[in-house]
Amino acid sequence: MNRIPESELIINARGAIYHLNLRPEELAQTIITVGDPDRVHEVSKYFDTIEGKYNHREFVTHTGTIGNTRLSVVSTGIGTDNIDIVLNELDALANIDFETRIEKEIKTRLKIIRVGTSGSLQADIPVDSFVASTHGLGIDNLMNFYRQDNNEEEYAIVEEFRNHTQLGQYIAAPYIASAAPSLQKDFVEGFHHGITVTCPGFYGPQGRILRLPLQYPDLVDRLPTYRYGNHRITNFEMETAAIYGLGKLLKHYCLSLSAIVANRVEKEFSKDGGKAVEQLIVKTLEILCGTK
Repeated sequence: MNRIPESELIINARGAIYHLNLRPEELAQTIITVGDPDRVHEVSKYFDTIEGKYNHREFVTHTGTIGNTRLSVVSTGIGTDNIDIVLNELDALANIDFETRIEKEIKTRLKIIRVGTSGSLQADIPVDSFVASTHGLGIDNLMNFYRQDNNEEEYAIVEEFRNHTQLGQYIAAPYIASAAPSLQKDFVEGFHHGITVTCPGFYGPQGRILRLPLQYPDLVDRLPTYRYGNHRITNFEMETAAIYGLGKLLKHYCLSLSAIVANRVEKEFSKDGGKAVEQLIVKTLEILCGTK
């Protein structure tokens, strides 16, 4: 295997990977990602022990334990550009020898669970409810920079999405990846399930109009009516498809969980989104750590 140059894998003076400021031994194999750096504490306050806190820019990590489960919670910031940094660096921490700069022969498969917020695209998925994403369907372009390998059903879902939305030359080619079944099977009761569309922005890409006209003003109306077999689009946000796409290529187990803070069909916004996120954090930790 080839040695990875210093310009490609950047390791700082304390032996930590550049953006996350983590050394390999400071990362657990079970990882919760959150967008907001302040939300890291809202997860780690439930830890029985905290062995370390690390930060650099918007990337904050707390590693500790609940019972016999060792966990890290990592903030990603918003957007798939940050997910590109975080997923690649998490994998590097697990699967590259920092001394030799060579990929390890025996790979570690991480469990990566996103706990975030999202907007519902179905009337029957109300604010303050939870969604576990079966697929992430990206219209943000990130995964088009990587070689992908989809199965027939995934290709068909994307093709029907193109036909249904009529997205044209101004939008990046959509891509898709699936959740890890081994994780998803534990997040059934109390969760809605469906396709999550990942957008490259919060306003125009999600159909919000403030002062600027939109290229595709009816996109937010088309998404709720999409169907392919039993699949429908349940929600959209800004990270899931990249987590699923990179996670699949790197052979990690990934799942995205969302607290619904807005319903775009009913034009409603949660009166206490923080409470909904808190409840999702507690439920997630109970399932992951077997404490419920």
